[in-house]
Formats: sequence, structure tokens, C-alpha cells
Amino acid sequence: MKTLIATLFAAVSALAFAADQQNPDHDFFTQAAESGMAEVELGKLAEKRASDPAVKQFASEMVKDHSAANDKLEKLAAQKSVPLPKELSTAQKATRKTLEMQSAADFDAAYIKNQIDAHEDAVALFKKEIASGKDSDAKSLASNLLPTLQNHLEKAQSLQKTVSQDTMPNRMIDRTADKGA
Repeated sequence: MKTLIATLFAAVSALAFAADQQNPDHDFFTQAAESGMAEVELGKLAEKRASDPAVKQFASEMVKDHSAANDKLEKLAAQKSVPLPKELSTAQKATRKTLEMQSAADFDAAYIKNQIDAHEDAVALFKKEIASGKDSDAKSLASNLLPTLQNHLEKAQSLQKTVSQDTMPNRMIDRTADKGA
């Protein structure tokens, strides 16, 4: 009887230990989820606030593309039992608030600057996952989504040339706000 109890206790302990083990790419999942949520939130804000039709169209594309990417990430995370954040990080909330406080004249430039910074960070995150990630499914997802992120970055950089630069300081929004820091 003592042997049976000891065996059951060991099995339960092993299962509990295994459940507590994180996916080796847990940080990628978390950072990608936070980034994706921010893209959708800020895209929706820009759909309402942007004055330049090209910026509004870009924002709509961010909402559509990042919503689809978020769905793929959520499904994979669920399969891997990796919990994802349910809301924006404190820094991302501050970024949203900063954008909300921009005047109508300054909003477009501030949003596009944010998008360049955010997409530079996302491209770096996804490249890092591809190069050194341990979870083959996460690496595959990163490989599949990277071209879209690179395309978004190129579009934002192109838009920056057409959006008024007169009112945009060099660092209107701190990059750390998009890293979930």
C-alpha cells in the first residue's frame, strides 16, 4: 500500500512539474501577442483619428493583418498550453494614451513613427525566433508571418515620407513602450 501511494504521489508530482514547465519560446509567444494586440488597438485608433486617407487605409490593414496573425498565434499557443496576455502592457497603454492626446495635425505623423518603431521591433523579434527559437512550430509561424511584418515596415517608412514631418519630433513615442517593458 505504501508503495502504491508513493508511486501515485510521484506520478502526480511529475505531472505537476511538467505542467509548470514553460514552452522554451514562451517569451516569443508573449512578446508577439503583446505586439499584435497593440497593432490592432492602435490601428483602430488611427482608423478613427487619422486625417490622411493613406494613413487610415494603412491602419485598416494593420487591424486586418494583425488580427489574423493574432488568431494564428492564439491557436498555436493554445495547442502548446502557453498562456498569452489578455490586455496591453502598461507601456503599450501609455503609448495609446500618448497617441490619443496628439492633436489632429500631429496624429498621423506620430502614429506612423510609432508603426515604424513597432515594426522594426517586431521584425527583430521574429528574426530572432527564426534563428534561435527552440519550438519548431513557433519558428514556422515566425517564418510565415515575417514577410507581412517586413511589408508593413516598408509601407510605414514610405508613408512617413508623405506625412507631414514638420510637427514630428525625432522620438515622439518611446520605443520601449512597444516592447511591453
